[in-house]
Amino acid sequence: MAEKSKSLLLPLMAVAVFAGLGRMVMQKIKADRAARETRVAGPVDEKTRQWISDVVRTPRQ
Repeated sequence: MAEKSKSLLLPLMAVAVFAGLGRMVMQKIKADRAARETRVAGPVDEKTRQWISDVVRTPRQ
């Protein structure tokens, strides 16, 4: 009986997929830590800053 040749394609593809997912997870964790440390969501222009200030200071009814 002839032996089946074992292909390395599927295991290599699985390793590549898991490595890519792991890399994306690590990048997300690093980005979240950096955002938490700086506490900056993004650049805020003066109009947006004023709107936030008005919303926070205006009492709700």
